[in-house]
Amino acid sequence: MTTAQILHQPGAFDSQQSLSLPPLPAARPLLLIGHGSRDAQGRQNVLDFAAAYQALDASRPVVPCFLELTEPDIQAGVDRCLEAGYTDISALPVLLFAARHNKFDVTNELDRARQRHPQVRFHYGRHFGIAPEILALWRDRLAQLDTQQYNPQQIQRQDTVLLFVGRGASDPDANGDVLKLARMIWEGSGYATVETCFIGITHPRLEEGFRRSRLYQPRRIIVLPYFLFTGVLMKKIQDIAAQQQLQHPETEVICLPEMGIHQQLLAVMRRREIETQAGAVAMNCEMCKFRLAAAHRLNADNSHGHHDHGHTLGHGHAHHHGHAMPDPYAEPAKYHDRIWQVP
Repeated sequence: MTTAQILHQPGAFDSQQSLSLPPLPAARPLLLIGHGSRDAQGRQNVLDFAAAYQALDASRPVVPCFLELTEPDIQAGVDRCLEAGYTDISALPVLLFAARHNKFDVTNELDRARQRHPQVRFHYGRHFGIAPEILALWRDRLAQLDTQQYNPQQIQRQDTVLLFVGRGASDPDANGDVLKLARMIWEGSGYATVETCFIGITHPRLEEGFRRSRLYQPRRIIVLPYFLFTGVLMKKIQDIAAQQQLQHPETEVICLPEMGIHQQLLAVMRRREIETQAGAVAMNCEMCKFRLAAAHRLNADNSHGHHDHGHTLGHGHAHHHGHAMPDPYAEPAKYHDRIWQVP
């Protein structure tokens, strides 16, 4: 094989079944907040996901918006809820892990909305995180790769390395969750090993992940990109996988698609929405570098550096909105010097 097998259509790859959701306690609108992408297809994926989730329950509006890079932004989404007559709003980030965007940027935008509309009450929910449904989603896909259709040479799992690719974050807590999830998917799978790498920000990068994978001399490398939707980075992963296949034709490379609009994700989203209405949102904030920085500043000067977001997470972060350079952590030595710093 000289070209990496890239599976582009998650919808065609998964068997869809009817999904029954538990009822919502209240008919509160849901502000569904995507990261945002310069890639038109990636943006549309989020809108389609919101539409699919809305179609499962018409009892309240699902309002999609984006943190950055595209429109509508969060403020526009909030305004749309108000125009419909709502002053009690659930807000959910369509994000996989609790990194800077979740802890910092989204909460700052909700603070801005509170200043603009002090009569509105926000109930901020949590990210997808590590959920049983997501583990089941990936295990089902990996099982399909054992079939004749995707594995005509019938390469055994013990001759296969799983290469798990995260987005990469400047938050050590989020990066640690990527490795934890990769390990949980690998445990009991029968694959020779799992290597974890990232496409940006942190290390090791994808090219290094391939180098480490080849040390086991596998017959096959399965690339698992841990992404919700397509976009610039997802397509970069696919391009690198194709390049690696050309450079090392002796090892088969297969690249799984992003998760996409999948019933398992819709089920997790429902649980997260119910949490916002029940006041049961919980996050691992003990190791949050923003919280640690806030506590330090609060101790140094109680009049600076900390405010309470007032959301259901039960604590505030001292965050200042800003956008990093394209890759401020390109060099590993500098990365380790900066990773626990806050903007």
